[in-house]
Amino acid sequence: MELKTMFDVQQLLKRFGLFIYGENRTSTLELMEVEIRELYESGLIDRDIFRMAVLVLRSEMNKEMNG
Repeated sequence: MELKTMFDVQQLLKRFGLFIYGENRTSTLELMEVEIRELYESGLIDRDIFRMAVLVLRSEMNKEMNG
């Protein structure tokens, strides 16, 4: 599985029944990272998927902050 965009990460979360919407884009990205971390810690996704997802989300967060 290749994760390159926020949409890809959203689709991954959707596979586990998780639909995340925060007050704004930054809070949504933060909530998504929390859920990805919980999936990893629960053993539902492997380390490579976890790393790719976190990289995508943090990249998106940087874009938001540096806008």
